[in-house]
Amino acid sequence: MTVTAAKPSTRASWRPLPRRRPVGPPRAALAIRAPLPAATRAVLATLSVLVPLAAWLLLGASGAVDPRFLPTPQEVWSAGLDLAASGQLWTDTWATVERILSGFGLAVLVSVPLGIAMGSFTAANAVLEPLSGLLRYLPAAAFTPLLLIWLGIGEPPKVALIFLGTVFFNMLMVADVVRLVPRDFLDVAYTLGARRREVLAKVIVPHALPGVIDAVRVNFAAAWNLVVVAELVNSETGLGKRILLAQRFTQTDKIFAILVVIAVIGVLTDVLLRLARNRIGRWA
Repeated sequence: MTVTAAKPSTRASWRPLPRRRPVGPPRAALAIRAPLPAATRAVLATLSVLVPLAAWLLLGASGAVDPRFLPTPQEVWSAGLDLAASGQLWTDTWATVERILSGFGLAVLVSVPLGIAMGSFTAANAVLEPLSGLLRYLPAAAFTPLLLIWLGIGEPPKVALIFLGTVFFNMLMVADVVRLVPRDFLDVAYTLGARRREVLAKVIVPHALPGVIDAVRVNFAAAWNLVVVAELVNSETGLGKRILLAQRFTQTDKIFAILVVIAVIGVLTDVLLRLARNRIGRWA
């Protein structure tokens, strides 16, 4: 039995490549990661606000939805003015902001150093990552009965709920940012004679700082979600408490007004953190 060797393929036997129509460069708005002109960015940002607002106005004017369930923007504005004139809005807003500053501020103070340690030292990651990875899957709201038993019915359980709901997520996100520091930077620093403390202070922390601010910015939104939940339980003041009271009397206009206040505060805080990130971490 003889075996015939396969003839090697030659360039002449290759099939011609399919012809494709020439593709022009995509528009800036459709190109992947392409920078947008300032005018285009402003138009898109404006439309993202005006389109939902226009839909809200049309639904309210058409009467397609009962005003008890979807009040008009004018009704929401009037309800907000009434809350502001009575002083309730300012009292509740400050009470909520104070709880967030306490709970989330404490979470940042704890999570950022631990996250830097996890991202920098394998031993620290081996100790902290399993526990934090387990606890972050437990819903923070489920700890409410325990916090009330342990800490009473005052402000401590509200602050603790915000802390528990944000500290582990922020710690893991900071650790991931620190791990993105190129190894070449560390090797160069050690080659030039830097010590471990200097590498941490002059290489790792400066490179990771913009990402750390981004992690804080993302988890700040989670703190707002948790503070509303915390204020639903045995609270005298706060935006969450005001929402609960309005719900009892089907005052949806007040609920929408409070939601608008929360959204405005959140957007302003997000913008401030973005500006801080761009100014502090200009090298990134």
